[in-house]
Amino acid sequence: MKKILLTLTVAVCTIVGAAAQSVITRTTVEQGALEGVEENGLGVFKAIPYAKPPVGELRWRPPVKLEKWEGVYKTDQYAKMPPQQQGRQTDASRWSEDCLYINVMTPAKSKEEKLPVMVWIHGGGFITGNYTSPMGTNFAKRGVVFVSIAYRTGALGFLALPELSAESERGISGNYGLMDQIMALEWVKNNIAAFGGDADRITIFGESAGAIAVSMLCASPLAKGLFHAAISQSGGSFCPVDSVRTNNNGIRDMKGAEAYGVEFMKRIGASSLKELREMSPEAWIGDTASTGVGGFWPTVDGYVITDDQYKLYRNGHFNDVHLLIGTNSDEGSMFVRPSSVEEYVAEVKRDYGPFADRMLKAYPATTEQETFAARSDIFRETAFAWPTYTWAELQGKASRKNIYLYYFDYVPERMQARSPRGAGHAADLQYVFGTFWGEPSAEDRAVSEMMMRSWVNFATTFNPNGEGVPEWPEYNAKKATVMHIKAQTALITRPNADKLELMEEFYKWKRGQYKNTNR
Repeated sequence: MKKILLTLTVAVCTIVGAAAQSVITRTTVEQGALEGVEENGLGVFKAIPYAKPPVGELRWRPPVKLEKWEGVYKTDQYAKMPPQQQGRQTDASRWSEDCLYINVMTPAKSKEEKLPVMVWIHGGGFITGNYTSPMGTNFAKRGVVFVSIAYRTGALGFLALPELSAESERGISGNYGLMDQIMALEWVKNNIAAFGGDADRITIFGESAGAIAVSMLCASPLAKGLFHAAISQSGGSFCPVDSVRTNNNGIRDMKGAEAYGVEFMKRIGASSLKELREMSPEAWIGDTASTGVGGFWPTVDGYVITDDQYKLYRNGHFNDVHLLIGTNSDEGSMFVRPSSVEEYVAEVKRDYGPFADRMLKAYPATTEQETFAARSDIFRETAFAWPTYTWAELQGKASRKNIYLYYFDYVPERMQARSPRGAGHAADLQYVFGTFWGEPSAEDRAVSEMMMRSWVNFATTFNPNGEGVPEWPEYNAKKATVMHIKAQTALITRPNADKLELMEEFYKWKRGQYKNTNR
């Protein structure tokens, strides 16, 4: 762990003597004194450790709370990312197992300001992702204390094994990455006041796997009370639990996760847990489980994730927080490929059983181009749209909190030839953060301004409405009102409702067909 220590005497004098009008760059948290930097008129603290490095004997164990340090911990450089493959490249110099860090950006000039807090959980399919960029600058400039967190990904974050379960006092394994997130949120809850943040106004938000993690945290008893609102951008975990992951975002039970881990161990040539702990992550980074979408994944372990999330929400067992959630219009195209009509039909018959004929009618294809569109739309519904609307409707039946839904459908004119089917997966990110991929048009900036204002309003008041944004009514099942975000923003009813209803029927059947053998 990097530590640059100054004398405690100097630190105290500096903290006390800081100019009243300067943003916070020196403060004290539970573990000791911190020194950050000022960037863009913000106090920035890079790579604050929130747990002991999960290395050696702590590999594949729950995160361990960090002890106090002496002197001042200097936070002027980002930490390396968790071990992962970037595209087809593996650059071990860019990552480290010592990866449990938090970044904080604050506009506060004193600890008494009590500003709203937004905690970003990055996506990347639970196998990759980066938390180190200054992407939260525009939020912080709008009066938000912005936090981003790192967590273990891939095998290091989600490996389950019988040997690991045997050494655990709870008889379970996996979900280390989710436990990292929970410990990070505990740290934020306990320490954010030191940065001028309001510990009673914390919003977690994420995209893709980050959004799925948000939904899991909303259902985990371990995260209860650690946040007050949630924003989910393209993600939720409501598909049935089984021993094998199917239908794009399904989740394994403990038995299935352990079996998956055993196969992984065989592939990389490890004969024991001891041997596995001695191996460098480089030995397996290129393995398909570590690089493929849907490889290592959270698990229903009865502790972090206690049950099928659909059942938890149906029975009222969730953390009741304010919600702003949505999807993009073309989420699926990134994840599928064209295929022959014959391959497509066989795939649907294999995956959807007695619902196959109805699925083929709802998603018809007579050419290879049409199979791409059909497979893309099925992926959009199963992995993103159905979980999102299911989340809203299940929570809406038992919650008194605000719920707002959006449908992101903006494709700038210059991109329409490349994205003819709508806004792709992750296309919303540049508009949410105001960090554009290329030179933005006036229209780009207007869409971005609307989204940033709405997100900040929601974090501030748990309501996206406010000056300069279109009126956004709460969602309810009868009206099914959704904010349609495009060049000319408008209110619509739930898009693709007939297909979502078909998916709901299918999953009801599947829950009756597949049962978790551990319960």
